[in-house]
Amino acid sequence: MKKLLTLSTTAAAAMLALAGCSTDGGSMPGMNHGASTSSSMQATVAGGDHNAADAMFAQMMIPHHAQAVQMSDIMLAKSGLDPKIMTLAKGIKAAQGPEITKMTTWLTGWAEPTAMAGNHSMNGMMTTADLDKLKAAQGTKASKLFLTQMIAHHEGAVEMAKSEVSGGKNADAVTLAKSIVASQETEIKDMKDQLSAL
Repeated sequence: MKKLLTLSTTAAAAMLALAGCSTDGGSMPGMNHGASTSSSMQATVAGGDHNAADAMFAQMMIPHHAQAVQMSDIMLAKSGLDPKIMTLAKGIKAAQGPEITKMTTWLTGWAEPTAMAGNHSMNGMMTTADLDKLKAAQGTKASKLFLTQMIAHHEGAVEMAKSEVSGGKNADAVTLAKSIVASQETEIKDMKDQLSAL
């Protein structure tokens, strides 16, 4: 099934690429829509060459990242917290905000919807009740809850990013996924250390 899906998306991508050529006033000899797309195209549309795994990765990671930013904002609105927790929350927000923008740009450029149709469960996502608990918590209790929730959240993101690394086609998306795995695995270790120190 996976092979069939990959083949059909590749065929669809090839058809879209050919359709793109015909609107330019005829075919261009030597035009290659594969790996050698222009660097300017790569910057704006992440190369334009993608598969279903790339689209799913971006569509799922956008709301996942958005929730991490929301959780960080909840912590940054509190006072009297450990400076390390505040630094962590600021760092998560600073890293994941721009990645949301980048992935949204890719999906738009790929002519893919920026959100998946229907409800898809994602590992590590917090429920509304979880977020309410985080909002209500104060002091060390808030710090412990934030770290516990964010560790689970990061573990879910790492799992999704590893799926993209193994199944994705777009070089920029795979590079971002590798970066997410590396940075979030480091943050998970740091958060576990902080949690044990509280």
